[in-house]
Amino acid sequence: MANGHQVDTRSTAHFLHDYASEQADLRRLYEQAKIDQWNAATDIEWAAPLEGDGGLISDDLVDIHGTRFWDAMSEADRVELNHRITRWRLSTLVQGEHGAMLLCSQLVDCVQGQDAKLFQATQVADEARHNEVLQRYLELRLDGETYGLGGNVKEIFDTLLSTSSWYLKTIGLQLVAETFAVSLFRMLAESSKDPVLRQVCRRILQDEARHMGFAMLSLPEIVGQATEAEHREMEDFAVWALSRTLGGIFPLGAYQDMGFGKAELDEIKQFRRERAAGGDETAFRKYFRRDLHDGLVRNLRKVGLLTERITPSLQSFGIKLAA
Repeated sequence: MANGHQVDTRSTAHFLHDYASEQADLRRLYEQAKIDQWNAATDIEWAAPLEGDGGLISDDLVDIHGTRFWDAMSEADRVELNHRITRWRLSTLVQGEHGAMLLCSQLVDCVQGQDAKLFQATQVADEARHNEVLQRYLELRLDGETYGLGGNVKEIFDTLLSTSSWYLKTIGLQLVAETFAVSLFRMLAESSKDPVLRQVCRRILQDEARHMGFAMLSLPEIVGQATEAEHREMEDFAVWALSRTLGGIFPLGAYQDMGFGKAELDEIKQFRRERAAGGDETAFRKYFRRDLHDGLVRNLRKVGLLTERITPSLQSFGIKLAA
């Protein structure tokens, strides 16, 4: 496939013969999903003009902001770099939303209850809309140009799509990835310079909170009933998903397109690592990290996967457990 790749999958489809509601909380989540539907083509004010200097995200989210590299750039180049970093970030997100759409279509098959199937059907539509709205933004604000599939995104979704167990898919997507997405879209909704991007992120957030809710409602029972071996498998899978999600990828292509060489890129990466390790991040990055880590701790605890066994792994990721 010239413009994509294939993933071999294996799952069991559960075809129900009884369609009565059995899980009232999940049925309420499904009913809320029907109420919350929106149209990416008509419910965003796509014609709204850019504000300020024409940048799209906060300059604080550009790694070199405040460094000698930034100070040496012209105003036009700063705006251009802002656009390229935005293109890289949104390219990664649009790829993730596409992967989530494919994954949720699998979950419709392999979850077993009627209420879970109905809700997952709504999430397929949600993820399709997120894929569409972010691609529309790239086309209307950034001429449709995108960056290639990031390594972590491919590994995460190839693994989740090829995993047969519905609860491992749910741990990877709705528990870990959606918790990350909620914090990221919240930060972009609060910090972005472009009113259209802020509106897009707020709309997506409205859906992501429900998706995370599916994990909170569906996982505690299966985790509570798991054998010791199954519980360890779930813990290990959560740690794996966290390591890949939190590992992130560097916007290499964006900097290369602006003419940065290898020595400069090595210095920028080192600065980025030192700033994160020393707590010297910008206000928006600190807010994102605190919001994300608090959410991960809270959600892992709520579903029963925050155990002493995985605590060292969480701490190695910089996650504080006091939340």
